[in-house]
Amino acid sequence: MELSSVASMMSLGSLAIQRTYLCSLVFRVLPKLLGYTPSSLKKLCKDVDPPLIVGTSPELAQDILMDIFATLEIPDLIRAGAVSPSWQSAYTSLQSLGLYNLSQTPCLLYTSESAGDSSAYLYSLSEKRSYKLTLPDPPIRTRCLIGSSHGWLVTVDERSEMHLVNPITCEQIALPSVITIEQVKPIFDEYGDLHKYELSWHTGTRAGYNSPSIFYLDKLRDELHYKAFVFPDTSTGTYMVVLIHNPKQQLSFARVGDDKWTWLPPHDAYQDCAYKDGLLYAVTGFGELHAFDFSSGPVVTVEMILQMRNMYGCGYMYIVQAPWDDLLLIWRICADHDLEPEPGASVFWNTTEYKIYEFDLTGSKLKEIDCLHDHVLFLGHNQSLCFSAEEYPSLKANHVYFTDDNELWTLRWKNDHRDMGILNLDDNNKEEVVSPQLFSNFPAPIWVTPDLRKMDVASRVD
Repeated sequence: MELSSVASMMSLGSLAIQRTYLCSLVFRVLPKLLGYTPSSLKKLCKDVDPPLIVGTSPELAQDILMDIFATLEIPDLIRAGAVSPSWQSAYTSLQSLGLYNLSQTPCLLYTSESAGDSSAYLYSLSEKRSYKLTLPDPPIRTRCLIGSSHGWLVTVDERSEMHLVNPITCEQIALPSVITIEQVKPIFDEYGDLHKYELSWHTGTRAGYNSPSIFYLDKLRDELHYKAFVFPDTSTGTYMVVLIHNPKQQLSFARVGDDKWTWLPPHDAYQDCAYKDGLLYAVTGFGELHAFDFSSGPVVTVEMILQMRNMYGCGYMYIVQAPWDDLLLIWRICADHDLEPEPGASVFWNTTEYKIYEFDLTGSKLKEIDCLHDHVLFLGHNQSLCFSAEEYPSLKANHVYFTDDNELWTLRWKNDHRDMGILNLDDNNKEEVVSPQLFSNFPAPIWVTPDLRKMDVASRVD
């Protein structure tokens, strides 16, 4: 990836005024890396030849610069790489050698009508500012965003086809055609061109409860796609995309480079997935937890390892890999809603609280917890995440950062209000992620964790 392509995405017209800030940032990090005392750092600055003046960059050895750059989050890293030729060289080497592995604070990716159809914004929670990105075609404002994992967006275009897009590097990868999904068949016109899709309503446990439905190319996505995930597949050393899709929220998967989707019957009603050590964990809206084993060869086996009772009515369920290795099973409760309002009133659906359960995989023990202490959750159409607020100081401990993933809003009622915010688990009070609202309601805003690695680098799973 050329630095110029990234620089243009990050609105680097302000780099000139950022240079002094970046240099001071470097010299704040340097003593920690080298073990310098304040007095010895002053001597180092005096010894720089030519002398360091305000508005210029310090000429340090490339290995030292690379060590410093490896501690910067991506916005600062990209700006630093554009300061001077030597800094650009250090940035390029750090990236090309795959040495940049710093965990990133999630950002909110959103679009704005005023920015144009091909542009999106990345709102940094740590900096409380937005960066403008120009993304590859088809235009991002014409796509649905159905997933975000490991820095990759999963998008659905106006032909209902799916792509992976890295919003930082602009790398884009086409996923297998939607017509290779078990329930979808193509319909061609008299000229042999794809004209419509036929969607069968059968599942792994029963034949279609209705006759197949016919959809125009841009309408299938409103019915078929629900949520998608990108997971590193340790069994093959590449990446795997898992798709929750209709009818009845079933599972299919495809590894990057596959030419078709593979169906995972017989169960359905899935709402979220996690992946660890060759096992895909998937939770249903009924409170069941299933484990799919991908490590035993071409045949994928499935086992139900937990069954909870849904006591919470309207809401969604999530599964999160906790930093301490247990799984968190989370109910998102939307007690404040009205899907059939009086004439003139608005439809709404608001998250009111979360119920969290900790599941010990080793002992198969389940317990409800009412506090995350110094941890934080990110929920929505992204891969569900849990972070330590101690390691991410810009985040609020014992809070849930959530975006709207109700399929009625994200795929159908595209211009309605988004149910999103930051919820305090102590008292269930909510606040806005950013105010005033900067984003368009479609495509729905989504959490993304920035990642500079290209797929061919990232797919070499350790």
